Amino acid sequence: MAKYVLVYKGGGSMPQDDAERGAQLAAWGRWYDALGAGIVDGGNPFGPSAALAADGTASSGAPSGLTGYTILSADSLDAATELAKGCPILANGGSIEIYETFEIM
Repeated sequence: MAKYVLVYKGGGSMPQDDAERGAQLAAWGRWYDALGAGIVDGGNPFGPSAALAADGTASSGAPSGLTGYTILSADSLDAATELAKGCPILANGGSIEIYETFEIM
């Protein structure tokens, strides 16, 4: 099995109250439960970011707009893509990019 990183973009704003926060956490919990042993790293949301250019110039706020990640184990890119379809971020208007990772070290 290969490992795949799912990187999230968008997905709405942070929950404003405990009920909304609980509903979002429950949705993520159901998705993680469905993934079972396929989860390598459940990931986390991203906080403040910076971008670094080739000339060493740094700027506040990376332009990609990534909001978090999860790492899965799957038989193929197609299989990882199918697993990603249940991610709650999609229901909140976000999107997911899926990349196969290669262990070289």
